[in-house]
Amino acid sequence: MAPTDNRPREMPAAVAESNSSSARLKGQLPIRGIYVTSNVARSKRLEQLVELIERTELNAMVIDVNGSSSLITLPPSSPSPSNNSSAAFFRQTVKRLKNKRIYLIARIVTFKNPSLVKSMPAWALRSKGGSVWRDRGGEGWIDPYREETWAYPIALAREAIRIGFDEVQFDYVRFPENQVKVDREVSFHNPNNWSRDEAIKKFLRKAAAEVHRSGGKVSADVFGLIGTASTDMGIGQRWSTIAGEVDVISPMVYPSHYSSGIWGIRAPDLNAGAIVSHAMKDANRQNERLRQNGRRAAEIRPWLQSFTASWVHPHQAYGAAQVREQIRAASREGVHGYLLWNASSRYPNLGS
Repeated sequence: MAPTDNRPREMPAAVAESNSSSARLKGQLPIRGIYVTSNVARSKRLEQLVELIERTELNAMVIDVNGSSSLITLPPSSPSPSNNSSAAFFRQTVKRLKNKRIYLIARIVTFKNPSLVKSMPAWALRSKGGSVWRDRGGEGWIDPYREETWAYPIALAREAIRIGFDEVQFDYVRFPENQVKVDREVSFHNPNNWSRDEAIKKFLRKAAAEVHRSGGKVSADVFGLIGTASTDMGIGQRWSTIAGEVDVISPMVYPSHYSSGIWGIRAPDLNAGAIVSHAMKDANRQNERLRQNGRRAAEIRPWLQSFTASWVHPHQAYGAAQVREQIRAASREGVHGYLLWNASSRYPNLGS
């Protein structure tokens, strides 16, 4: 969804090299994708999204692989490829999309995983009273400190690469937000006495090694403000640690999610371009600091807003114009790849 007049036709050599595995894809680099739920991926509506990609500069899909049709079996103590009809159909869908030269990213919801909590309650975050702890939405979380829990998302990642995905994206690779409340209520299993960001870093290092060995790339979703903050914001996400472990880092820079007054902007949802511009400036500074210290820095590929946040006041309807405003803002900061988020996988008519 980049502006048709401004999208880059050639990439700098370093970026092109880092994306060499994508060179066979439809359209030009870099990766420009949309989020697709597992239900939509198995429905007739998928064809509409394929058509959207074929007539625009989009070239990628981010598809849930541990939603309603997980690729591997539960319980996770001995995960193996699932043989149910839903998973089999999903594998055929992946093959068909690859034949259309669409770059495929497998989204794995990592530590906020109610189905895994139900299957393996011993892996869950526990309340200090001993029961399974649940967030304000009533959902359980896996304890990131438990190294034995890492095997399941890593096995899922390997299977995703095996069946044809190009990249694995770890989402909810963090602790629950509201650290003060969580620390008051949760009894963590942390025998190594790790900090939150240390646990996340160690998980990503191990997961990345396995995915790379399988021939895929690794990305991680982070809160938008992680690119600005100097701390882990109480959730275990610190830019300097995550960006050094993965190939791609995807801050969720949805304008509607920022508080009034940030960067001097009174109504963030009404100023989509300004929010994205500031967020990308800060993210670039974070990466530059890593490089100055002799460390590698992940490619920045932000999640942009393609939904209307009607619960925010004031807000605006997000259509093609608002989406393109964000893309132009990111591009001006040298960030040409992006992902578009809509929880229902419905996107505006962007034209050609």
